[in-house]
Amino acid sequence: MRINNNLHMRALNEEDLKPYWELVYRESNPEWKKWDAPYYEHKNLSYEDFLNEKKTSLIQTDNRWGLFVNNQLIGIVSYYWEHKPSNWLETGIVIYDSNYWNGGYGTIFFRNWIEHLFTTLPLVRVGFTTWSGNERMIRLGEKLGMKLEGRLRKCRLYNGVYYDSIRMGVLREEWEQYKEIVNF
Repeated sequence: MRINNNLHMRALNEEDLKPYWELVYRESNPEWKKWDAPYYEHKNLSYEDFLNEKKTSLIQTDNRWGLFVNNQLIGIVSYYWEHKPSNWLETGIVIYDSNYWNGGYGTIFFRNWIEHLFTTLPLVRVGFTTWSGNERMIRLGEKLGMKLEGRLRKCRLYNGVYYDSIRMGVLREEWEQYKEIVNF
């Protein structure tokens, strides 16, 4: 999906595997992991192990797309089914390359991803779960018209501090109103 001359998003292909590995698995303690569920262990992988373990789950899937700026992979958007029979889907975004943090890229890509999900799937709601330490993700949800749907207090332990688990979502009718307001 081309967003403009410089930005596009699409399913990952074979050529994207090496750049994806470099962003996600080459380092044992990457900067992006401090914001993306840092309470879950992250382990680096050799490129060979990465190909053996992850390749088939990454290539040409409809539930994980790469985010590209000037044809350079900077992150991903994804979704998973919390409960497919009721069309309960959760989504997410990670911009791995810190050079693209705080520049509006997350808003542009995530807005287009949510629109894609509502357009291509029979959803009544799109949501995500994050933690209270990830203030940028919470602000992103708010910018896109999402509502705070749940807060589980002090259930995420990170660096000796308890954080809340935050669940945000937007209903299809709210999304349609949001698009009218922002002229999307």
